[in-house]
Amino acid sequence: MTRVLFVCLGNICRSPTAEATFRALVEKRGVADRFAIDSAGTAGHHAGESAHRETRREAEARGTPITHRARQVKASDFEDFDLLLAMDRQNERDLLRLAPSDEARKKVALFRSYEHGGPTSPVPASTGDLDTPDPWYTGEFARVYDICARASEGLFVALAGSRS
Repeated sequence: MTRVLFVCLGNICRSPTAEATFRALVEKRGVADRFAIDSAGTAGHHAGESAHRETRREAEARGTPITHRARQVKASDFEDFDLLLAMDRQNERDLLRLAPSDEARKKVALFRSYEHGGPTSPVPASTGDLDTPDPWYTGEFARVYDICARASEGLFVALAGSRS
């Protein structure tokens, strides 16, 4: 089983969207039993809350309901997950700082680096800005959903390729 944790700041916009789009993808492909999928935030100020209402509205409009409750990243996540995928470079820096070892740091990557197949794919990784914009500040909930859907496809390709 491959265990994936999506991480943003508050765990109410980007990472729940990434969690939901990747979960929907593996369910559609009939391989959900091969993955453990969750999301968390580097900050805990939204712990226990539902995803942002606009995040939920955008996902529901696309047939991808979000039922996740926000939580903060914990030290055990570095043991419990194979990949910790940060939504932006600040989240990546925070995760690298929180990682208890060099081995744990190797599990951290930018989610958007998988947008076109990931670091090990023959398809080049996304070029330009690898940060997923925070719709809390930008209002770009639809754009964030699109980015997460594309990056989820690339992540799936990268992980499926690593299973062969």
